[in-house]
Amino acid sequence: MQQIEDRKLKEQELHDHLRSDLANDPYYTSNKKFYSISQSNNDYVKQWIAARCPGKQVLDYCCGNGQHTFWLAEAGAEAYGIDISPASIGIASAESAHRSFPGRLQFLVMDAEATDFPDSFFDLIVVSGVLHHLDLERAYRELARILKPAGEVICTEALRHNPLIHLYRKLTPHLRSAWETEHILGRSEIRGARRYFDGVELARFFHLADLAAIPFRNSAAFSPLLRALESVDSVLLSLPVIKWQAWMAVFVLSRPKKL
Repeated sequence: MQQIEDRKLKEQELHDHLRSDLANDPYYTSNKKFYSISQSNNDYVKQWIAARCPGKQVLDYCCGNGQHTFWLAEAGAEAYGIDISPASIGIASAESAHRSFPGRLQFLVMDAEATDFPDSFFDLIVVSGVLHHLDLERAYRELARILKPAGEVICTEALRHNPLIHLYRKLTPHLRSAWETEHILGRSEIRGARRYFDGVELARFFHLADLAAIPFRNSAAFSPLLRALESVDSVLLSLPVIKWQAWMAVFVLSRPKKL
């Protein structure tokens, strides 16, 4: 138990640290260049959310600064954002105080592996790049517990199968915790959700050829190049073996098992 608590404390400290006075320090923010190509996966998730969440109770699981939580409230959900980092929740809460939303919005500091929510509380849960920060078995179990029987969880996660991408993670240890680097999800981890959900659907894979557009992100060539490479990815990432070399995958969990 002490090891688990130490892991969570280190995760909290890392994210509090990254959200303190380091916002413009390139040593700690060099990862941002990769997210210049991430609009396509964000748009996919936003469209999925918008079609389902008006009037629903929806959780942004490990919400960080609340980006997805704001989307949920803007789409008319009763939105909750939780995170283990008080600094993250403070930033999100401060931002929400200056905005108005059609739906309701609440941010809470909470342990994602053992939340304070009652059983079968949420219609939808949004999980964006956080499962590899957690004890996956505990996270899956908790998501299944707090999800309604007819609810759904949409997850966006980085994949570990591309050797070049994973080498970059190992060469930049200052950008992530040691736990995070060693627990990036792969096929077996995603399929492992079947212990807690009868429905496990791989929806889409994102970002392989379009990674080549990143060096051009500050040039006029970036947008047309990105569109062209995304078209290439639409073919490549439909192929059974190659798709697992993508940077990210989106999958949906449903029909929770109440263990």
